[in-house]
Amino acid sequence: MEWLTESKIPIGRWAKLLVDWLTDNGDWFFDWLSNVLRHVIDALLWVLQSPPAIVVVIAISLIAYALRRSIAVAGLTFLGFLLIINLGYYDETTETLALVLAAAFVCMLIGVPLGIAAARRQWVYALMRPVLDLMQTIPTFVYLIPALILFGLGTVPGLIATVIFAIPAPIRLTRLGIISTPSSLVEAAQAFGATPMQVLRKVELPYALPQIMAGLTQTIMLSLSMVVISALVGASGLGVPVVRALNTVNVAMGFESGLCIVILAIILDRMFRVPEAGDGK
Repeated sequence: MEWLTESKIPIGRWAKLLVDWLTDNGDWFFDWLSNVLRHVIDALLWVLQSPPAIVVVIAISLIAYALRRSIAVAGLTFLGFLLIINLGYYDETTETLALVLAAAFVCMLIGVPLGIAAARRQWVYALMRPVLDLMQTIPTFVYLIPALILFGLGTVPGLIATVIFAIPAPIRLTRLGIISTPSSLVEAAQAFGATPMQVLRKVELPYALPQIMAGLTQTIMLSLSMVVISALVGASGLGVPVVRALNTVNVAMGFESGLCIVILAIILDRMFRVPEAGDGK
């Protein structure tokens, strides 16, 4: 089998050449994108950190009630954030929340249209499927390296890596929701003279909404799973104390910061989950 290893296919060198080419020729674009994403995150942080903590907690609890019409969800949100404040991780939690919300917004902004395109054109999904499989299976550290080279240290490369990891969920679930629309509904709309855009807007998207919202909650959960890895490239948030606890073998810090991530995940999941039949209000 020596003949098989004598002529190695230079895949790694090709990848390096691609990154070098992007760095040399697309520097202006990556600087612009980095500035835009940084301003988005800074704006979210300003909204979350400028008012007193208790005001933000009450506002988030009211948003939770408005979304779910549930006293239990609002109460869980309020008590969860009070515990986070008591543990001393409020600032880190808001930084993580800003990163997760920004990543979810970017994923849904890109993922939903791509999911619709994949549902409407089978060849589009055939082209996208291996790329989505690659994004979901390739180790995160592999694309953290070029993200770090292109965007530098900080929150932005962590956001980019989070988007790459999470965006297959809204694409796949949006496509699933669209193609699951009963053909009888589509045919009825077409019989009344609806255009393809009207069928999409008034029939397919409303029917697919539970799947799209499931894509949103999956995106949020996947984004939260990237918190610690993002901290390794300079992203602020709850990942920082987790990494610090790991380096210093600080069990107390690791447990408390990890618990804050769990609390935030539960709150966001309850806020954005689509109510199922039989759910208590």
